[in-house]
Amino acid sequence: MPSTIRAQIEIIPCKVCGDKSSGVHYGVITCEGCKGFFRRSQSTVVNYQCPRNKACVVDRVNRNRCQYCRLQKCLKLGMSRDAVKFGRMSKKQREKVEDEVRYFQAQQTRAQADSAPDSVYDTQQQTPSSSDQFHGHYSYPGYSSPLPYGYNNPPLNSNMNIQPQPPQYDVTDYADSTTPYEPKPPFLDTDFIGRAEGDISKVLVKSLAEAHANTNPKLEFIHEMFRKPQDLPKLLFYNSMTYEEMWLDCADKLTAMIQNIIEFAKLIPGFMKLSQDDQILLLKSGSFELAIVRLSRLIDVNREQVLYGDVVLPIRECVHARDPRDITLVTGIFDAAKTIARLKLTETELALYQSLVLLWPERHGVRGNPEIQCLFNMSMAAMRHEIETNHAPLKGDVTVLDTLLTKIPTFRELSLLHLEALCRFKAAHPHHVFPALYKELFSLDSVDYTLHG
Repeated sequence: MPSTIRAQIEIIPCKVCGDKSSGVHYGVITCEGCKGFFRRSQSTVVNYQCPRNKACVVDRVNRNRCQYCRLQKCLKLGMSRDAVKFGRMSKKQREKVEDEVRYFQAQQTRAQADSAPDSVYDTQQQTPSSSDQFHGHYSYPGYSSPLPYGYNNPPLNSNMNIQPQPPQYDVTDYADSTTPYEPKPPFLDTDFIGRAEGDISKVLVKSLAEAHANTNPKLEFIHEMFRKPQDLPKLLFYNSMTYEEMWLDCADKLTAMIQNIIEFAKLIPGFMKLSQDDQILLLKSGSFELAIVRLSRLIDVNREQVLYGDVVLPIRECVHARDPRDITLVTGIFDAAKTIARLKLTETELALYQSLVLLWPERHGVRGNPEIQCLFNMSMAAMRHEIETNHAPLKGDVTVLDTLLTKIPTFRELSLLHLEALCRFKAAHPHHVFPALYKELFSLDSVDYTLHG
């Protein structure tokens, strides 16, 4: 078979979820995530259950929310452990794949001829660089409803019991492979690095602003929730929660937020070109820190309230802890988030700040990595320009950017405190079940969180 046809297989989206495919796996064209999911489902004894009616939508955004329906779709499409690799397919099977490749190529050619954009910027949505006025116009597959983190959790049952959710997500799902890792094509056009510095900054800002808008609840929705009268039944419900119930509920909501953080990271220009190990290291060590940054959007600092799922709670009601160490953790998280909220960053600045936090070059295991340092430097240059354009110095020579950068070590300390609190909770409650992604990210032996600098 011609090598050009083999290489072009990847233009066909994953048959299971519609994400970018990486070839034929177990007899079906799939992405690395679905390939890894199917491999895991076949390598161990599994008993997946559908929490709904066995008719869940399986796409790029929702694929991790029901393992049962995802596996059934894999099997229905013909995925099998016994399937041969592409190179060993029969002539008839290969020709079928080649015909599909040619069909997709023809479709792409036709679409390009119809649209014919005048520049690289025409292929992306218009995004503000220092204004938030257009953010209400973004749309995102599977994210059309502007709900806060935790919005996808199934509703509490009629008895108001907190039910542990089945495993839904694996941090390696988006970069899981039994074969040597091959970096994906660059997020931006191929001559990105060859652009003038100003153009690079514009493309970077545009991309990050879109990524942030597409993976967060809309500001309009957040403001509307704060304007609504208090929902007393929900307030009473959360006030009556035990410490253990609140832990598990927070874990569910944090997991849903981190699913969106992972999607955001994948849209950072250059992130998917990093090695698989570097991507996972950054997400494992940085996702909790980004969650604190995102929490700042959900806080009303004047009224000391937070949008928690679908209810506005007084921040003081969120401290259910008995252990002084846990109180220190929760208080520290809210204090850090309130500090960011008081700076009144634009949505674009928050997007750039998240990129800086995730790519922080002093992170253990990252120091000295030239690719990550390069991405960080580009984000820093763009962030500096945005801050200088939109904000006056706070006091003397102290700028908003100075304040933001000094908070990053605090995020890392809070991340450590969270791991220690989780360790204590698990020791005291060994039978409680946490979401799969939460367990994967916050395993004490999965990553070295040693603080540096």
